[in-house]
Amino acid sequence: MTKKLKIDGIDKIIIKRLVKDARTPILSIAREVGISGAAIHQRLKKLDDSDLIDGYKMVLNPKALGYTTTAFVGVFLDASSLYSSAIKRLKEIPEVVESHYTTGNYAIFIKIMCKNNEDLMHLLNKDIQTIKGVSRTETFISLDQQIDRQIKI
Repeated sequence: MTKKLKIDGIDKIIIKRLVKDARTPILSIAREVGISGAAIHQRLKKLDDSDLIDGYKMVLNPKALGYTTTAFVGVFLDASSLYSSAIKRLKEIPEVVESHYTTGNYAIFIKIMCKNNEDLMHLLNKDIQTIKGVSRTETFISLDQQIDRQIKI
């Protein structure tokens, strides 16, 4: 069970710096806030243990890898009981980078990265719409992404 976390001003500075650039040296942050590097490490351990920090990762630029088409696809299922098996199959498709179980019209809402529109069409027709239980899909192609951020602390 997660205990109640108290975040002070120093914790907020640490978090803001590392969210902005996870490669920021700990000693640089320590100098900024006026405490030792060891104290920064202790605070990071406390934040890690509290489940506030969900992980550390390198973020790749999909366009540099040739993925120029981003699409969001609403997936309609014949029955909600088919959700688990549909998700299992969607996980096998590398171009599916996000999946959400939603309320509203779609049972599943996914984000797809493709090389181009032809690849997207192939992916939809041959991989996604052939999944048992998928009755149909509705696709939205992203023309541009204006906002990409985390929750503010």
